[in-house]
Amino acid sequence: MRPKPPHESPSVPAAPRPARADGTAPDAAPASGHVWLVGAGPGDPDLITLRGLRALQAADVVFHDSLAAPELLDHCRPDALRIPVGKRAGRHSVPQEDIHILLAAHARAGLAVVRLKGGDPFIFGRGGEEMESLRAQGIPVTVVPGVTAASGCAAATGIPLTHRDLAAGVCLMTAHRQDGAHDLDWTSLAADRQRTLVFYMGLSQAGHVGTELLLHGLPGATPAALISQGATPRQKAVRCTLAGLARAARRRELESPCLIVIGDVVTLADPALVPWVKDLPEHEAGHPGKAPADRTSGAAGATSVPGQNDRPAASPLACPA
Repeated sequence: MRPKPPHESPSVPAAPRPARADGTAPDAAPASGHVWLVGAGPGDPDLITLRGLRALQAADVVFHDSLAAPELLDHCRPDALRIPVGKRAGRHSVPQEDIHILLAAHARAGLAVVRLKGGDPFIFGRGGEEMESLRAQGIPVTVVPGVTAASGCAAATGIPLTHRDLAAGVCLMTAHRQDGAHDLDWTSLAADRQRTLVFYMGLSQAGHVGTELLLHGLPGATPAALISQGATPRQKAVRCTLAGLARAARRRELESPCLIVIGDVVTLADPALVPWVKDLPEHEAGHPGKAPADRTSGAAGATSVPGQNDRPAASPLACPA
């Protein structure tokens, strides 16, 4: 029988210890198990934390999202049960309520359960819902934070989410709202020009986001970026203006999951990784095909190096797990 981690495990499940000569486990199995909600980070398997990796290595069963890097499952024990419960746009393989039931059932069996989530469990990852459900049933839960998509994609493209000269704050939002939920406070979002706006799951909602921000006063020339498959070898990204956001989102190379970043910090993006789109209308860019001037710290309004913005989009190097 496979040994179980002790119930009082402080942060991550203990690595399994060998059985005694008579085949019994060195410790009695706990009356109930433990669930770890682990953030895998966005795409790049190297972005998981050491704490998250240790939990993954010691787990009896792993429920994993489709957004978590598949390479991370190679770190599971050979005898660990791996169950996919991923959700993608329009394709929900397992209803959220069923995930709650599965997590609780395996924990009650005395197993060390890891719920492996892309990004961070508490930032648009439904980790709060799962924690509530498990706590209500008396099942202990430990949350292991992860690198969320906003910071991961920003780092992968050279966009600083905050900057002393350009952005005093950042606001994270989901572009997809739950059925019946109130729309975002667009007036407030458009009012603060010193704040970076980041919209998760934004590709299909880019037109709505751009229209609402324009209608509520954010200038059409505000820089914006769309980052598809961020922090993976398949990453594609483009820069545009707020007025051209809907059109840029229709580019064929962009796929879900896609992050939208809006604000002056976008001008600092690596031009080799995030090129300006070339089909800007005259009223946005001065003349067709010319991108707005880049800004750098201490040199607002400085133009970019000639030819630099014409480079094709590049993908970051894949990092081994």
